[in-house]
Amino acid sequence: MKSHRIARVSEVIRETAAEVILFELKDPRVKNVTVTRAEVSGDLQHAKVFVSVMGSEKEQQLTMHGLKSAAGFVQTKIASQLTSRYVPHVTFVLDDGVKKSVEIGRMIREESERLAADHAAANPNADDETDDEEDDDDLDSPEEVKHAEQPGPADGSANHPDSSR
Repeated sequence: MKSHRIARVSEVIRETAAEVILFELKDPRVKNVTVTRAEVSGDLQHAKVFVSVMGSEKEQQLTMHGLKSAAGFVQTKIASQLTSRYVPHVTFVLDDGVKKSVEIGRMIREESERLAADHAAANPNADDETDDEEDDDDLDSPEEVKHAEQPGPADGSANHPDSSR
């Protein structure tokens, strides 16, 4: 089967599953769920819906159990959206990608803070050097350079229009 059709079907399944989980499921076990993607088999008989669940391990297991029991309801809603001969059998799979990316971001932030602290401890006079460099760069903006090059009223040329003679 053509890959663009499979991609379209998987997108319809992802959108429909997300809407059903968010707005129509009444199961109190299903909360903090994000549908990340959907994969459909080549014969359109099976669909894996990948979900990310925020919370503890126990909450994730409880939510996945609720989604497993609601799979038939979600599959019925998907059937009303698809115009194909077969309705894929829906299976929910826990996707740890979002949780892992948050953890990696936290680890990178902690490491950069540690490196900054180590650099500050190794160079205690580093702040003094940067202050001196900033003082030398006081005339970096174009307006300040322009005003510094123009003669001012201190030499008297700006006050007298006849000074150009």
